[in-house]
Amino acid sequence: VEGRELLYAFCQSHQVAHKQLGKLIVGQDEDVSALQTIASRAKDAGVENLRWLSQNELKTMEPEVRAGHALFSPSTGIVDVHELMLALEGEIEKAGGNVVTQSCFLAATPLGASACQGWQLDIKVGQQESHRLSCQLLINAAGLDADAVANRIEGLSADHVPQVHFAKGNYASLTGGHPFKHLVYPAPVPGGLGTHLTLNIAGEAQFGPDVEWLGPADPSRLPGSTHPGLNYAVNAARLADFATSVQRWWPSLKAERLQPGYSGIRPKLTQNAKEPAADFVLQGPGHHGLEGLINLFGIESPGITACLAIGNAVRQCAKSST
Repeated sequence: VEGRELLYAFCQSHQVAHKQLGKLIVGQDEDVSALQTIASRAKDAGVENLRWLSQNELKTMEPEVRAGHALFSPSTGIVDVHELMLALEGEIEKAGGNVVTQSCFLAATPLGASACQGWQLDIKVGQQESHRLSCQLLINAAGLDADAVANRIEGLSADHVPQVHFAKGNYASLTGGHPFKHLVYPAPVPGGLGTHLTLNIAGEAQFGPDVEWLGPADPSRLPGSTHPGLNYAVNAARLADFATSVQRWWPSLKAERLQPGYSGIRPKLTQNAKEPAADFVLQGPGHHGLEGLINLFGIESPGITACLAIGNAVRQCAKSST
């Protein structure tokens, strides 16, 4: 909730393209319990405007959606992620920082006992020789490689580095037009949010993500290297499952209108769909005992929505450890 409000404000102040479309969460009779759980958790999290829709309201808002039950979240929106990243990069540079891409983290060594004097970092940029840098505060926000980075930090116990399991999320693109004005999410499925409808800033529709488990990450891998087995291509053979899933709530969808879209890899802290979803992990010195080190693990969806709130949490952790 905090992240959503911060993100809307940031997008408005930095002219980042975004739209507040609202989201429908739909299900059939067998999904009522899952929808009730969503409503209860939303209330506990401080969401005040999530509400149940009547059949007439649902038909008025999205005539082609077929569902016995629906929740409506009017505050949900979309953002141009590329524009958002450029705006955040601009803020970093305005504050005197640099963003260095195509770089590889090799190692971090504490300066002084328990890194109380900072950290010495070995970094390789592109094909150049490694560079040595130093810093007072090391924030490991390496996404897919956060565990691999952590395993190269001297003095950090392996007990504080969770095993990451990669899960691929595939998207299918819809060819031609569509009738939808809102995002549409089905009741969640194990391991993910279900094959939902999302719209981009241009109004184009895509469905996904599904959940394709790729197995455990190699904790000894080199951060920034190409991961064997991580293929971002969308397998066209999965489109039939997409169509079947979407047709539960949009029965008029013709399967041939779906085409392979894009995919992303998520660093999950659970190993399969049978385990309950794990929360984000933020570790400071109070967790692992090393001064000047903050680790972020398992940052997946809704990491973009929560990004600024996560930043605030990291800042608070840094302040409390100094």
